[in-house]
Amino acid sequence: MSKILDTATDKEKVVLVGLISGKDDEYRIEEYLDELAFLVETAGGIPLKRFTQRLEKPDSKTFIGSGKLSEIAEYVRSANIDIVVFDDELSGSQLKNIEKALECRILDRNNLILDIFARRARTAHAKTQVELAQYEYLLPRLTRLWTHLERQQGGIGMRGPGETEIETDRRIIRDKIALLKTKLEQIDKQMVTQRKNRGSMIRVALVGYTNVGKSTIMNQLSKSEVFAENKLFATLDTTVRKVVIENLPFLLSDTVGFIRKLPHSLVESFKSTLDEVREADLLVHIVDISHSDFEEQINVVNETLSEIEAGNKPTILVFNKIDAYTFIQKEPDDLTDLTDKNTTLEELKKTWMAKVNNPSIFISAFKKENWEELKKMLYDEVKRIHILRYPYNNFLY
Repeated sequence: MSKILDTATDKEKVVLVGLISGKDDEYRIEEYLDELAFLVETAGGIPLKRFTQRLEKPDSKTFIGSGKLSEIAEYVRSANIDIVVFDDELSGSQLKNIEKALECRILDRNNLILDIFARRARTAHAKTQVELAQYEYLLPRLTRLWTHLERQQGGIGMRGPGETEIETDRRIIRDKIALLKTKLEQIDKQMVTQRKNRGSMIRVALVGYTNVGKSTIMNQLSKSEVFAENKLFATLDTTVRKVVIENLPFLLSDTVGFIRKLPHSLVESFKSTLDEVREADLLVHIVDISHSDFEEQINVVNETLSEIEAGNKPTILVFNKIDAYTFIQKEPDDLTDLTDKNTTLEELKKTWMAKVNNPSIFISAFKKENWEELKKMLYDEVKRIHILRYPYNNFLY
């Protein structure tokens, strides 16, 4: 897998490429490229320039048009760019053709996310999950590793051995995938046993888009030191802590954050980790209210929850980072459509509290604003579930 260096002196220079198609507009693509830039920074690269192009659909050979590809190639050479990252998944042939035209390393969004996951993995479980996803990503794109054979132009004795070598590698990778799946099955069985041993306490799972403050909330509620930082995918391994509010104990888990266009292979390989979400009694969906596209992030999380069959669970919607929310007053002669940024926080509260069926609250985990109200809401929901499940065991209340 391609890697981005993460030492301060060896940070690689990166160009970002996005495609405007369908109903997307330039503003939305800029939002997407902002997130892609954050991914690059998380991986240790320096995003220097962005290129976008409007096309009805991606070019089957080079994803973008030949003119735009030539423009990018010129900049890559003049600025001595190390890597070009595309904000979509590229096929093996597209990767090969683009790499040939730009003469530098090419990553697509999936490859970049896999790279970050590989860096963040700490436990044997997470490392196995990421390695499986990497091999599944690599298998259909294996031919691009053998572009050096083309320089021989099918010379005597070259074509056959090259193809044989590729097939050998494919077989090795398939064997590794089978081995990793077997290993994951064994780890999953151990984790199922661990979950069964936790007794009859109500289980609550924190879910949300990546970098919305789940780990900070986990630390505040459980008085623990779960790793948290302002980078994407700071948490990969599920952390479970016992929390007591007043006299009511429950288990709280912090899980991997979701993201737009999360590689399917990662969703598949991380399904065992996401069992904490699937088996939870209550979900706490954390939202970064200060993010300009928080509504789409809510939709991404809800879609992922549905994909892992956890979309119908009781949920508390927690709008975090109200301390970072900015309100932009529109000028009287500004005729553009209203956005969330043109809405006051109080108006947003009324809108969302009326819009959703689930309990909702606006907080700042960093400044502990409305913190006691959140704890009271958690207490009430956990108590309600506990009474429904154990109607004759209400000595706690």
